[in-house]
Amino acid sequence: MIIDSNLLDDVTVKAGESPRLRMNFNLHDSLDAKAQRLINVLLPGTVLPVHRHRHTAETYIILRGRMFVVFYNDLGGQTERYLLDPDKGNYGVNIPAGQWHGIEVIEPTTIFEAKDGPYTPLEPEDTLQ
Repeated sequence: MIIDSNLLDDVTVKAGESPRLRMNFNLHDSLDAKAQRLINVLLPGTVLPVHRHRHTAETYIILRGRMFVVFYNDLGGQTERYLLDPDKGNYGVNIPAGQWHGIEVIEPTTIFEAKDGPYTPLEPEDTLQ
């Protein structure tokens, strides 16, 4: 499979049709795979709670668009803020295991996302309200 503009455009259309304003295209074979690799399209207005993955680091590589990745402390205070923008040479971020983080999408954005598997849904204690 080639990851090209046609694939990214198709996933972007599906994100626009989704009430969540985001859509992923999984590159892994199953949710039990040892590596979760996906294309994720995020549109402005998508809501992703501040959360953490206690057992895996997570990596975002931006393919197009612009967004902020924001790190938080245990009390919900912002500690770091990274602009991902390929036009500015900021191509990605590695989020350490256990790091609270969220996103702010500036314009339609496509990222490659990777983390260790298998997929595990977030537990209530892994989101900040």
